[in-house]
Amino acid sequence: MKLPIELPVSPMLAKAVPQVPAQDWVTGGLLYEPKWDGFRCIVLRDGDEVELASRGQKPLTRYFPEVVAAVLEHLPRRCAIDAEIVVRSGAAGNQKLDWENLSQRIHPAESRIAKLSVETPAELVCFDLLALEDASLMDVPFGDRRTRLEAALASVPADAPIHLTRVTKDADQAQQWFEAFEGAGLDGIIAKPLALAYQSGKRSMLKIKHSRTADAVVVGYRIHKSGKGVGSLLLGLYTDDAELIGVGGIAAFTNVKRLELIDELAPWVEVNEAGETVTGAGERSRFSANKDVSFVRLRPERVVEVKFDQMEGLRFRHSVTFLRWRPDRDASSCLVSQVDRPIAYDLNSVLT
Repeated sequence: MKLPIELPVSPMLAKAVPQVPAQDWVTGGLLYEPKWDGFRCIVLRDGDEVELASRGQKPLTRYFPEVVAAVLEHLPRRCAIDAEIVVRSGAAGNQKLDWENLSQRIHPAESRIAKLSVETPAELVCFDLLALEDASLMDVPFGDRRTRLEAALASVPADAPIHLTRVTKDADQAQQWFEAFEGAGLDGIIAKPLALAYQSGKRSMLKIKHSRTADAVVVGYRIHKSGKGVGSLLLGLYTDDAELIGVGGIAAFTNVKRLELIDELAPWVEVNEAGETVTGAGERSRFSANKDVSFVRLRPERVVEVKFDQMEGLRFRHSVTFLRWRPDRDASSCLVSQVDRPIAYDLNSVLT
């Protein structure tokens, strides 16, 4: 593949800020975009050759044949575009991004890939143009790159699985998007300096992500991979039918805290009649086939307050952050139904 930029390309990244910044935060102003929750992807096309490169520069091409077909049909013959691969689910008028189905698309079997490309087809949301024909746009200000991206995608049909992300220069509008679009499964807002060249691998953009808190029951812990201390705490919530289900975990602890937690949690460790520690076997996936997923069981009595960004179905979308123990809370009061969730918003309204 021959394009007028150096390959591979590391995508430009964003650093977290607590709120939507003002338009004049930086010289030249900002452009605000929705933050998509999918697979970041640099789309490379040179004639009939297409490559979908992940943020870690691993090829995604084979997993998304329908996206490759859409690129060949709708994108310029020679280009490099910064984009996000997403999957949607739900009935018309009530759709949202579906991370679970998107993650299932990474599968080793060709037959499974072909099947899922029909059952849960992916789409491409484009937000930056790095090269077009024989011209590199890496040093061009983002405002100009955006204008050229709009022109490059102007002929893409409205019903095609390729979209141009929405943008605004209005910080108040961006704040409204931040609040409303979460209901469609989006991650937050990205603010991009209009005068900025494309800076591969650097955190030159700003991101504003959602954050919520919840109380959950600690149901067990895994030993750290070093063999010393707690590697992660396993969390549970009760359904309305009083069933305790696993909803995720906390993994970010210092080495000192990992060792302290062993003693701190000792009074809640389950033991059998012989006085031996009771362990459980966690769920394995294709991502953890060789990983030790066993854990030490704890009596479900200790409650912890955590910070999280999203809840996907009945599980926290990412690892959550430890905030504090809640000795004042009864474990049985930690219900799935009490976890704060965004008001539903139709994804199609975000894309059009």
